[in-house]
Amino acid sequence: MALSDADVQKQIKHMMAFIEQEANEKAEEIDAKAEEEFNIEKGRLVQTQRLKIMEYYEKKEKQIEQQKKIQMSNLMNQARLKVLKARDDMISEMLNEARQRLANIAKDPARYSTLMDGLILQGFYQLLEPKVTIRCRKQDIPLVQASIQKNISIYKAAVKNNIEVRIDQDNFLSPDVSGGIEIYNGDGKIKVSNTLESRLDLMAQQMMPEIRVALFGANPNRKFMD
Repeated sequence: MALSDADVQKQIKHMMAFIEQEANEKAEEIDAKAEEEFNIEKGRLVQTQRLKIMEYYEKKEKQIEQQKKIQMSNLMNQARLKVLKARDDMISEMLNEARQRLANIAKDPARYSTLMDGLILQGFYQLLEPKVTIRCRKQDIPLVQASIQKNISIYKAAVKNNIEVRIDQDNFLSPDVSGGIEIYNGDGKIKVSNTLESRLDLMAQQMMPEIRVALFGANPNRKFMD
């Protein structure tokens, strides 16, 4: 039995509705899958960017921390250098004051005479030469002459050798020198400086560790004294 036109149209509409519904379902499925993939990709990108941002700020934090350490180290070094300079300035000032007081020693005849005896005899022993020349301040010539006479016999008895001593009458110590002598071997190539200033400098050098401890206290980081 043949279908009527109405039945054919009805079947066509039914088929079209089915196809349309299937197409809509397929489209919805595609949309859902696309949205799911989009959300997954978006989440991945967000996580990636979050990690990048975290890495960036972690790196920045480490850089800042390193800069802080460097800056703190520089500040500590600068402070340490300032302290050392202040201490050196204090010691220099103390030694300069001591040098200014040296002139008072020569103003005490008894004290200066005893000191001169020791400086000249020490010079003899340091050179151990048969001939020596002594250079002194012009005003000290009489004192040096008297000291030489006393010390020649002491030296001879100690080393069992003779010694010939000459006072340099042409060249004298600088007026800036507070006292003491310079003593030379026979040809003038070897000199022992026993001026008051040189003795003070030598004593200061030898006693510098004790001077620092007396002024600033012991250094807890130093096991041995220089």
